[in-house]
Amino acid sequence: MAHYKTNAKDKVPVGQKTAFGAGHFVLNLLPGALSFFMFFLLTAFGMEPLYAGILGALPRFFDAFTDPIMGFISDNTNSRWGRRRPYIFIGAIASGILFMVLWQMDETNSQTYNFWYFLILSILFIIGNTIYATPLVGLGYEMTSDYNERTRLMAYANTIGQIAWMIVPWFWVIIADPNLFDNQAEGVREMSVYVALVCVVLGVLPAFFCKGIDSSAIENRKEITLKTLGKNLIQLFKSIMEVAKNKPFVKLCGATFLVFNGFQMVAAFSVYIIVFYMYNGSYENAGTWPAWFSTITALITAFFVIPIISKIASLVGKRKAFIIATLISIVGYIMKWWGFDVGLNQEFNETAFAQSLNRGLGGFFEMINPFLESLGMTWFSIDTSQGVPWLIFVPVPLIAFGMGSLFTLMMSMTADVCDLDELKNGMPRKEGTFGAIYWWMVKIGQSIALFLGGLVLQLVGFISDAPVQTAETMHSLRIADIIIPSITAAFAIWVMWSYSLSEERAREIKAKLIERRGEL
Repeated sequence: MAHYKTNAKDKVPVGQKTAFGAGHFVLNLLPGALSFFMFFLLTAFGMEPLYAGILGALPRFFDAFTDPIMGFISDNTNSRWGRRRPYIFIGAIASGILFMVLWQMDETNSQTYNFWYFLILSILFIIGNTIYATPLVGLGYEMTSDYNERTRLMAYANTIGQIAWMIVPWFWVIIADPNLFDNQAEGVREMSVYVALVCVVLGVLPAFFCKGIDSSAIENRKEITLKTLGKNLIQLFKSIMEVAKNKPFVKLCGATFLVFNGFQMVAAFSVYIIVFYMYNGSYENAGTWPAWFSTITALITAFFVIPIISKIASLVGKRKAFIIATLISIVGYIMKWWGFDVGLNQEFNETAFAQSLNRGLGGFFEMINPFLESLGMTWFSIDTSQGVPWLIFVPVPLIAFGMGSLFTLMMSMTADVCDLDELKNGMPRKEGTFGAIYWWMVKIGQSIALFLGGLVLQLVGFISDAPVQTAETMHSLRIADIIIPSITAAFAIWVMWSYSLSEERAREIKAKLIERRGEL
């Protein structure tokens, strides 16, 4: 493969990359916090499971329709601040405020009142978040036109975004800590304020510091007014049809759907296996290992996997990098069978090496425990007296290649696809529409995956309110935890095997666009 040196004008400055990364942190923090906070609808506010399920599903369904509309609006906006940045600024503030207000419920209110309060505010929050997220994704696609710089930009942003997933697993531990809050409802209300403030402060940074393409040169934009609403809806439908005919983009969507939702279907299974298989249903003995498992996965993804996969992509191309990373993740999923095995973990803990590790880890936390206690963070400590399930972390670096490479490479390749669309269909460029449809597919798939994940739990005989699960149930659950994401990942490789938009083709398209626009 021929390698090219990125032109200076196509390089994104570190400051802009950091601001864009701050936006990705918010993109991950808001849905992550929302997912963990939803747990407390039942335990803190007394919502019945059926009503809680409705509150989780309806706003997501509504969200699927707002994304393409917002993408079309931002593609066709004409302002002195560009097509995306005004919406990012407004959306960041609206998202943060609405998230905070959403969780200011009183547990003494009737269930009916809290249901309608949460449903209405959820829909408003979804609208605010769409105003923020869709233009931000579109802005990322247009910040550089260089094939490799796009990957570096997405890698940088996703590394910062992974920090959110190091934090959110601890929300349920913090909120449930009686040393911090009188009750869980109070914890939810106060923590939502902190989340909102962080999202507003960091969320507006891309609006101030990130630069997209010169929107003044974009032709054929549609007028966005109430009078043109009917024509705009017709044009939106035409734009969606044009996007749907883009074969490379369809392959990106298909592969993402398979990898991401295969992972989502079994995402909660690791927690159940740790608690009910490795610790026989004792949440007390399992302690914070489920949270540590999620946090360490995010740490490895951010600081190990993403930099490696970015380098691999620059050497062999994005398609091959995706295939390599996905194959590695399949090996990781298979290794979970041994990593989560109780007997093997016990045997390992009896070795001199493991006992040395346990003493070292225990000594470290004994040293910092007084400091943690002074901050009210005793939940962060680790008790090594019963041994540490070290082997559950062995597959993590390999599994992380699947999700760590997915959005880094797919978002970079979607930017390449936007160039192809401009070459075939002309102006205006449709970064917003492509981004909206891509994430619409992700969200719809996530809803399906959550449903199928619950179905799998029911099929294997998992009983949610049982103190222990049968050996047959846990055996079947462990098999499903390995087989499902491995099969979906293998199908994703098959889908991407014939992906045709190579580096050479992408650079050829870029040259033609530069010639067509009359650029130097």
